[in-house]
Amino acid sequence: MIAHAIFFYVFSVIAVVSAIMVTVSKNTVHSVFFLILDFISISCLFIMIGAEFLGMIMLIVYVGAVAVLFLFVVMMLNVAQQKNQWFVSKDSSRHIPIGLLISVIIFFELIIVIGGWKYKPDLFNSAKSSLENGVSNTHSLGQVLYTDYIHVFQISGMILLIAMIGAIVLTFRQREGVKKQSYLKQISRERTEGVEVLEVASNKGVKIDD
Repeated sequence: MIAHAIFFYVFSVIAVVSAIMVTVSKNTVHSVFFLILDFISISCLFIMIGAEFLGMIMLIVYVGAVAVLFLFVVMMLNVAQQKNQWFVSKDSSRHIPIGLLISVIIFFELIIVIGGWKYKPDLFNSAKSSLENGVSNTHSLGQVLYTDYIHVFQISGMILLIAMIGAIVLTFRQREGVKKQSYLKQISRERTEGVEVLEVASNKGVKIDD
């Protein structure tokens, strides 16, 4: 369809331009904004070619986690650099026009792709792959991943687990003067050191020695 080709080339141009602006922009916050736009444009392209699983993964993982984390770190660094500067409000307000422009582009991209995918399926008929027995793209990808490549999938999970444990070990530091709680001492302490449980008869109080 002509509409499908037009939208595909428009999103491709947006993705290429935003990728260039990520490296060209001198402001780090603007670079992260363009990075988010690039990720969303690429996810829209995946949806348009029939790979809806990859498109949703791009939206959830890269946009919802990685790019937002980058934005938080960059904004925290900018705040730390601007603590000793005057007119912080003017510096912070200069991000608003770029942010509004990118937000409008993202809004229209999601409306066109997700709205067309949901309410006008004829728009993306040319991008749908013909699968036998009515098996969807996500279903077939899961079958291949968890049958032919199950060992590679498990090994990648173990590598991520080892990397997480290594990061915790490398960043762990012994600090003095910090109150700590030792559960081993609490479990192994004698009964006299802990709280003594008394059995009190009904309608009688506990006698406290003076």
